[in-house]
Amino acid sequence: MKTHFIAIGGSAMHNLAIALKDKGYQVTGSDDAIFEPSKSRLEKKGILPEKMGWFPEKITPDIDAVILGMHAHQDNPELAKAKELGLKIYSYPEFLYEQSKNKTRVVIAGSHGKTTITSMILHVLNFHQKDVDFMVGAQLEGFDCMVKLTQDNDFMVLEGDEYLSSPIDLRSKFLLYQPNIALLSGIAWDHINVFKTFDDYIEQFRKFVASITPGGVLVYNEEDEEVVKVVENAENYFRKMPYKTPEYEISNGKVLLKTEIMGDIPLSVFGAHNLLNLEGARHICQTLGIMDEEFYEAIMSFKGASKRLEKVERNDGGILYKDFAHAPSKVKAAVKAFCEQFKKEKKYAFLELHTYSSLNPVFLEQYDHAMDGPDEAIVFYSEDALKIKRMEAISPDFIKEKFKNEKLKVFTNADELHAYWNTLDKTDGVFLMMSSGNFGGLDLSN
Repeated sequence: MKTHFIAIGGSAMHNLAIALKDKGYQVTGSDDAIFEPSKSRLEKKGILPEKMGWFPEKITPDIDAVILGMHAHQDNPELAKAKELGLKIYSYPEFLYEQSKNKTRVVIAGSHGKTTITSMILHVLNFHQKDVDFMVGAQLEGFDCMVKLTQDNDFMVLEGDEYLSSPIDLRSKFLLYQPNIALLSGIAWDHINVFKTFDDYIEQFRKFVASITPGGVLVYNEEDEEVVKVVENAENYFRKMPYKTPEYEISNGKVLLKTEIMGDIPLSVFGAHNLLNLEGARHICQTLGIMDEEFYEAIMSFKGASKRLEKVERNDGGILYKDFAHAPSKVKAAVKAFCEQFKKEKKYAFLELHTYSSLNPVFLEQYDHAMDGPDEAIVFYSEDALKIKRMEAISPDFIKEKFKNEKLKVFTNADELHAYWNTLDKTDGVFLMMSSGNFGGLDLSN
């Protein structure tokens, strides 16, 4: 099969391209910019475009499938050529469904926790050498490529994202998968640039639950009020499996999970939200034939998904964790976990407001008390970024008001943030760095 990727360099797209190359497909692609690690990984497989840019001449009648990435625009010249030739154009999730429509599809959805839960499931299955197809949005230890597609595997585990499928398919990605087994971890308004109201956002999850195949299974977080409402109001038939935070304790800085069959289990991850994620993963693994004892045996060695409370090795030995958290619910969960884990140490928490949603004055209301708890709480956003996004200026006082935290330190200039950072002794206290950006180029290892 001959496939062509429009916007091959994306974190998800390049993984799919590699998976198809490994499956024996002919793979070509284009992009206007490709960054690491996508660039090196595509080059290693021999599918890195020779030149950056869009080349309609690459689109030929013998192409079986054009896969369109979210990074491309509606007026992309390669897309126009593909339409002109009448080629089959797939969004990323649409193509994944095509590859898995004869398998049992397991879809992990939710505003937060889905990457970690999917990673936990794959870690456990890998530990017990249970082979499945999969797609997950973060790099996981022990896995080379985060998409796997085979002819023979019976199951496919998919991280289900509620964001749009492609520039020409405005459905939420997870609505294309039609899960046989699904998990819903939580609902907290996100992607305000696309879903203008909270109800519009929740509607995507109502549709997701409605898309579960007849007689399927839904594992859901019974501690989340919005999730419970969606599940209780669903009209289709599926088996319901609720889960909640399991019992645990912190002893000498180590998290111990309390279990009936194996006693106290030491874990490498921390935070109540991660224990909740773990419980959701355990329920999914049960549906895949993994006994609880096997699950606990494997989960002890799970160190976390990339960029999710990930420990950074500093040259001075200081304790620093980075987290992809930027949405309010994720920030609150990460800060709470950090404060619970490090009760005695001086705690610094840094948050970069980087996305369209997080810089929206209406959406900022969602961050109330999100940075409460640490001894020092710092918020950074770039005034230049606001100008680039053509958004109104936001004052530091407005940020403090919305976070309901007068002690908040607010920086709007990267140089001033870096100067403050350089005044801190990184061995005196513990640090939590939350961003989907990079704090204006801050080096977290030095």
